[in-house]
Amino acid sequence: MKKTRIKIGIAILSTSLALSACSTSTDKNANKTEPAPAPNPSESTPTPAEPGKVTGTSFKNFGTYGFDLKNTRHVPYKEVTAENVKDLGMIWSADLKALDKDVKNGNQCYPVVVDGVVYITTAGNQVFAFDAVTGGPIWHWKPSAEQAANFSKAGIIANRGVAVGEGKVFMLTVDNQIVSLDQKTGKLVKMVPISDSVKGVTLENGYYETTAPVYYKGNIYIGSSGGDNGIRGFVNAYKASDLTPAWDTPFWTVPPKGQDWLANSKFQGGGAVWNPPAIDEETGIMYFAVGNPAPNFYGESRPGDNPYTDSVVAVNASTGKLIWAKQEISHDLWDYDAAASPMILNATVKGKKQKIVVQGGKSGQWFAWDAKTGKVVWDGIPFAKIDHPKPTPEGVTVYPGVLGGENYAPETYDPKTNYVLIPGIEQGALLKSAKNQDEASTPDAPGAAAFGTTTLAAQNDVAFGTITAMDVNTGKKAYQVKTKDPMRGGFTSTVAGLAFYGELDGKINALDIKSGKVIWTFQTTGNSVQAAPAIFTVDDKQYITFTTGGVTPQVFVFGLGGDKTQGKAGTAEDTNAHQKK
Repeated sequence: MKKTRIKIGIAILSTSLALSACSTSTDKNANKTEPAPAPNPSESTPTPAEPGKVTGTSFKNFGTYGFDLKNTRHVPYKEVTAENVKDLGMIWSADLKALDKDVKNGNQCYPVVVDGVVYITTAGNQVFAFDAVTGGPIWHWKPSAEQAANFSKAGIIANRGVAVGEGKVFMLTVDNQIVSLDQKTGKLVKMVPISDSVKGVTLENGYYETTAPVYYKGNIYIGSSGGDNGIRGFVNAYKASDLTPAWDTPFWTVPPKGQDWLANSKFQGGGAVWNPPAIDEETGIMYFAVGNPAPNFYGESRPGDNPYTDSVVAVNASTGKLIWAKQEISHDLWDYDAAASPMILNATVKGKKQKIVVQGGKSGQWFAWDAKTGKVVWDGIPFAKIDHPKPTPEGVTVYPGVLGGENYAPETYDPKTNYVLIPGIEQGALLKSAKNQDEASTPDAPGAAAFGTTTLAAQNDVAFGTITAMDVNTGKKAYQVKTKDPMRGGFTSTVAGLAFYGELDGKINALDIKSGKVIWTFQTTGNSVQAAPAIFTVDDKQYITFTTGGVTPQVFVFGLGGDKTQGKAGTAEDTNAHQKK
């Protein structure tokens, strides 16, 4: 079958005629491709009047945020191996700002790939659908200028991706709306404010949405962002057919203001759920990670353990009813969310097969529980420097700081080695607590009510990252690799024993999981990889797609035989403490 392979340098070519003029190859040995001529950077590709064409007839997908609903991010595709990974090159790339001038800086999108189409979101809630093989535009959707003008109230406009199901593409917007788009055309099917079903979920009240929704059995599942702002965290389910609530009531992660441990608090309790859940299709149990209590560094008005903050919670996916909850950090004073999405594993534990749920926290500790009962399997195994005295008004230096040990970047699991790979951040912070509730209030921060009050960089502290291979059987570190920049993006692994990840300077890498050795590196023309790749196949050929951020957000797709021309070293970028969620 004839395959068209193109490299799009600055922008996707503006017409299908230009695409058809690119080099083609029918000889399996003729795998060197010539870059397509780059168009004028000032030319922006118009959204096609009709949806573009999809290349290929056979597809193996990366159909949801975590590849599977267990969030293992481990794919069964094996064309790319340790022996031939050196032959990876760029098949195509797209400069998102060249496609639409309103695309904002930065990108934290985890690509989803379904039936030969790559779905990408941007900061500011645009959605692009690309042909996975050629990079040709399928469709493009963006919010109205009037809607987008309100996004700045949140203080953050990141988006981490879409869910696909029932012929629709679902996204959550910064201003707390659920968007349903036609999967084939990109046309808006429906947009519903979350506040229609959950009272008070507005930008003005500190809520915003950055997470990717998850589709399962006719429902989409969403969390809530804004824990630092003093919102009341929740998880909810909506029917994919019409976006009406699927549960009788949301699952609230903290009590209402003025009740229980918030009886004497001026604030809501925090507890945002700002990354996607994991779902066990065998049992119908959903697991999600909950963020910090609010105010962050002032705990006098919220006595006790502050459940269910900094916890992993299991609920019935059909009803939202609690099954179990386990807290990682009680009465958190350091912004130590359970941030990253949990994983469900069928693993060897202490010599026996067991279904477990695992999660690494911002506390720098890794946890595992029995998936059915919540019984502790591994309890707080450290993978980062840990030293966190109680914050004082004068200030204390703590490790990890507010961005580490494991932030939102996802882990991956390799069954062959029985290793979980943990993306770590070694970075301290200087925390200054409030003296009272009035001082804990931070109304001048965008959307914020209760940050609690001050965080600064630790003195003489050089941040770096780590890759920790945790042996699930023994609960011990098999190895730990230091990386130049903090690990903000996370991993996706393959059955061939490779794990792919990106770095803040725009490099992408392949790690041999067993040895911990980096065996392939490619410097993209982008900066700031802050999301893990999606890996998929079209007509049995394997592809890997990354997003990069910075001031020129881009999409890259790699495959064997692609262009090996590399870019100049990028500029490492990160996100400040308040904008992490």
